[in-house]
Amino acid sequence: MTVGLVCPYSLSVPGGVQNHVLGLAGYLTAAGDRVHILAPGDLDPRRARQYGVDPAVITSAGGSVPVPYNGSVARVGLGPAIEVRVRRWLGLVRPDLVHIHEPLAPGASLAALVASRAPVVATYHTATPRSALMRMAGLVLGPVIDKITIGVAVSEPARGVVTSHLDRDPDVVPNGFRLAEFDHAGVDHEGGGPATGPWRAGDHPRLVFLGRLQEPRKGLQVLLDALPMIKQRRPDLEVVIAGSGSQARMDKIIRRSGVPVDRVLTGQVDDSTRTALLRGADVFVAPHRERESFGIVLIEAMAAGATVVASDLPAFTDLLGDAGGDPLGYVFPAGDPAALARTVTRALDSDRTLLNLRARRAVGRYDWSVVGPRIRTLYGRATGTASDDPTDDPTDDPTAGTFRRDALFPNRRRNR
Repeated sequence: MTVGLVCPYSLSVPGGVQNHVLGLAGYLTAAGDRVHILAPGDLDPRRARQYGVDPAVITSAGGSVPVPYNGSVARVGLGPAIEVRVRRWLGLVRPDLVHIHEPLAPGASLAALVASRAPVVATYHTATPRSALMRMAGLVLGPVIDKITIGVAVSEPARGVVTSHLDRDPDVVPNGFRLAEFDHAGVDHEGGGPATGPWRAGDHPRLVFLGRLQEPRKGLQVLLDALPMIKQRRPDLEVVIAGSGSQARMDKIIRRSGVPVDRVLTGQVDDSTRTALLRGADVFVAPHRERESFGIVLIEAMAAGATVVASDLPAFTDLLGDAGGDPLGYVFPAGDPAALARTVTRALDSDRTLLNLRARRAVGRYDWSVVGPRIRTLYGRATGTASDDPTDDPTDDPTAGTFRRDALFPNRRRNR
C-alpha cells in the first residue's frame, strides 16, 4: 500500500506530533508499505534515518510561521503556495490512502483533506476543552470533514474534544513510541556504565523536568514553587530542568524562586538528549496544568525506568492507571505546589522497585510493534482491504484503551 502521511507542524522543530509521524513512517516502511511524508520545514536526514525513514520520501511543504494554538506556539505552513504544493505532492505520490494528522490545522493538513481523492484516515491529537474556533470549523467545514473515512483520537480526552466540537465519534488509538530506545537495564544516570548506588546518580536522587520552559500550561512554575518544600525534606535532591526557552529568562525565573537548580538545559532537546535525561531520572515530574491530550513523555519516562509524578489531568491519569487497577505512577492535584512537594517526597521515600517494573511492562502496549498493526488495520478498513477476521478490529481491544461507543452515542457520526 502507498501511504501519504501529512503533518501540519514543521519538521525542523521537534514535537510530539512530528515524532509520532516519523515513528509511524518507520514502522510502516518496515512492514512493507510505501510511505511518503509531507510537512513544512526541513528534517535533518540523520534524524529521519534514526526513525528508519529514507529522507528521500520526505517532501517539504515550504516554510513555517509561529501560530499561537492550544496554549502553545505551533509552527505551521500558511499561504496559497501550500495548496499548490499539496496538490502537486498528491499527484506525484498517488497514495492509496492519506493519513492526515490534525486535519483541521491550517496549512498542509487542511489543504490535503480538501484536495485528497483517496480514502482519508485523520488523527486528532489535541485536547482543547473549549474552542470556539474548532466548533466554528465543525459548522463551516462540515462537508470537508465528511471526507474523512476513519477518524482517530489519540486518547479519551482528545476523543471528547472531537465529539463535543465536531459531533463525530472517532476510534481511540494511542500514540506510539520506540520502547527499545529507552531501555534502561543496567545503565547509570546518562546511559554509561552500570549504576553503582540506589539512585541513578549513585549517592543522591535526581528529579527531571522536561518541557517547553515558557509555556504556562507545562507547569514549570508549579514545580519551582514546590522546590523549596521538596528541598527542605530532601536537601540531597539534584534538580534538572530542560526544554526550549531563553536561558536569560530562565536564570531570572530561577533566581526569583529562591532555590538553586542544579542544571538548566535550554534550547531544543534532541532525541538523544531526551533519552539520556529520562534514563538519568529517579523521578520525572510532569506538573502540567491543562490541555494535554496524551502524555507520550510519561510513557518514555516509565520505559526509561523513572518514577513518574504527574498532575491529575485526565490524559495523565488514564496513562498512570489512577482510575482503576494498579497505579503506574503518582498523581497530585494540578496547580498545587504543596501537593506536588508531598507527592515527590513520598515517591522518593518509597520502595519504587515493583512500581517501576509494573510501569515498564505496561508501556509495552504503546510500542510501535503493538500500535502500528492497529493503525494498519484501520487503513485496511478505510481502503476496503481489511481482513474478514473480526479479531483484527482494533476498536474491540479494551486492554489497549479503545472502546466501542456506538450504543452510548447512537447518533454520533462514527469514525469521522
